[in-house]
Amino acid sequence: MAQHWQETLPIDQYVVTTGGLLHEYDRKVLTFLYQPLIGPACLSLYMTLWAETEENRLWSDPVTHHSLMSIMDMNLKDIYHARLKLEGMGLLKTFVKQGEYGRAFIYELQPPLTPEQFFLDGMLNVYLYRKVGKNQFLRLKRFFSDKSSSADKDYAEVTKAFQDVFLSVPPEALKHNPDSAEDLRVEEGNSFIGRAEAVKIQVNTTDFNFDLLIGGLNESMIPKKAFSLKVKEAISNLAFLYGIDALKMKSIVLSAVTAENEIDIDELRKAARDWYQFEFQDKLPALMDRHQPAQYTAGIEKPKTKEEELIHYFEKTSPRQLLIDLSGGGEPSKSDLQIIEEVMFKQKLLPGVVNVLVQYVMLKTDMKLAKGYIEKIASHWSRKKISTVKEAMQLAKSEHRQYLDWAEGKKAPAGTGKRKPVRKEVLPDWFEKKDEGKPVQLPGEKDVDSDFEIEKKKLEEELKKFKSGR
Repeated sequence: MAQHWQETLPIDQYVVTTGGLLHEYDRKVLTFLYQPLIGPACLSLYMTLWAETEENRLWSDPVTHHSLMSIMDMNLKDIYHARLKLEGMGLLKTFVKQGEYGRAFIYELQPPLTPEQFFLDGMLNVYLYRKVGKNQFLRLKRFFSDKSSSADKDYAEVTKAFQDVFLSVPPEALKHNPDSAEDLRVEEGNSFIGRAEAVKIQVNTTDFNFDLLIGGLNESMIPKKAFSLKVKEAISNLAFLYGIDALKMKSIVLSAVTAENEIDIDELRKAARDWYQFEFQDKLPALMDRHQPAQYTAGIEKPKTKEEELIHYFEKTSPRQLLIDLSGGGEPSKSDLQIIEEVMFKQKLLPGVVNVLVQYVMLKTDMKLAKGYIEKIASHWSRKKISTVKEAMQLAKSEHRQYLDWAEGKKAPAGTGKRKPVRKEVLPDWFEKKDEGKPVQLPGEKDVDSDFEIEKKKLEEELKKFKSGR
């Protein structure tokens, strides 16, 4: 991800436009449905940009980002990160032009989904449920719903149709005004002010291996024509939402096939949700950043030391990928992934911090992800409000003795005079404070020194055999 100062500077100008009129009701939708997912900073940015457009107009006057920083009392880095989240959520489109005096931006605000679209979305409603919990979710559903207007069937509709009320002007009446056809069109370069259709979030279908999925299904069971564009979009979204690969998706698709050899999207969603809850003990997925958020990184673009390389690696790698690297490319177990998920969402630790924690714990427990041990340290880091990789490393060093006692699981009785057996401790490479010349090894990287020692011992053995045979 590019750094904010490479993308935007305080002197860069921007104008705000809206993809159609935004209504007052949109504020409630954004506040109660979107804010739990994107956070207050993103909502504040959206509302500030919205406020810059005049009532019933589509364009604002140009202004600099420095002005935006002053109004929001936020630095440009946080504003940039909030902007990216709005873009990812489909609430903002950004356009840029390089001019003679710097860059100029257009921020086009997109209307949010209607409550009906949101609660039937299949992705956002699941994330909201996981975020706010069952009781709050049901309360929001009641807040954004009301009694149907057609609920009372005792009434008969007597509404008249258009042609029953009005008569049309005969075509001959328009012949006296030859410019009338041109007058009916909108002027070139303009567009009518209206309400734009909100765009649903759609994961790119190219990110899912449909060839592998379809190839694994018998043509006689599900014909290729059953995989319409809507079905493919639903499968792509579900695969992203629940982390389902093409092989696991096969059984889920089979359970959603109708008697007419078509794929029922509602059944597909239910089957995917049931599969995830079975795998993860009735839990639902949560929305999270893929990697360490930009505002909590060290900003190292070109690492100069091995420690900087490791910090950069922890910041740019997901916890799942770290587990894969630590195991030499093997897929992590479901139990390990569940432990990581609980640490991230219960203790609110960021991905980069979790990476430091995972490496530290696994090296201290013989490459086993001990659930109780990692949760105890995670709880400590959460209370200390650790948010960066560097802070996590420093705290692990300073609290190492305490964590060692936790790993032992007991304390020596007072006054016994007995000493604990001395054992060699296995520590991460970044734990060394003084030996700056020793290279820091990245997870998954081959230990060159270890190989050298093995070869050295082999040569020594050969030399002994040679001397004894003389």
